[in-house]
Amino acid sequence: MSIVNLTVDLVFGFFALFIATKILGKTQISQITPFDFISAIVLGELLGNALYDDQTGILFILYALFLWTTLIFIVEILGQKFLKLRPFFQGNPSIVIRNGMIDRNLLKKNRVNLNHLQTLLREQNVFSFREVEYGILETDGSLSVLKKSNYQKPTRQDLNLQQKGVFLPVTLISDGKVLWDNLSSISMNKEWLEQQLSALGINNVRDVFYAEWLEGDGLHIVPMNIE
Repeated sequence: MSIVNLTVDLVFGFFALFIATKILGKTQISQITPFDFISAIVLGELLGNALYDDQTGILFILYALFLWTTLIFIVEILGQKFLKLRPFFQGNPSIVIRNGMIDRNLLKKNRVNLNHLQTLLREQNVFSFREVEYGILETDGSLSVLKKSNYQKPTRQDLNLQQKGVFLPVTLISDGKVLWDNLSSISMNKEWLEQQLSALGINNVRDVFYAEWLEGDGLHIVPMNIE
């Protein structure tokens, strides 16, 4: 492939891809669904393969882009026109935290573990499960959070209250297993943890899905769901 041919193909491919993305809409990268993400990769791959194949001309590039763009466009139109097809193409949000309780079954269904869920919460400036009334896992993998009323604004500053110390929650139990290093970090031991659980009517660590300790607020427990 000569420099001239490559230049022509690249310029043509650039504008063809630009037009295709304009036709398909202005969905932000942070809001795309898994299907949108895969479609974008395939669209770019089609263009890339076409550009560097000596046997491929501009007509092939145009046809590949046109066909793939048309297929994606049809899927988007079907999702807009027919509500019953929308969950099939785009998926449905999942309420993984409801009334302050973590839905373990939905986490499994969406292949999200506790560590990932905590990461998503921290991205929303939420550092403790006890602050959350509802947590909705969106179709793009992000988490929308509705805090409990005690953790919503107004802030202490708004009410002219004295500033309190801020402490980071420490996870002590995850998926029924004790995180011994975290327990040691708060200068507590196994006997103390068993006493805390016993006071809450829990006799076995395996009955606890999640437990965290927050200085000044004590132990917060999320029991295992009964399956």
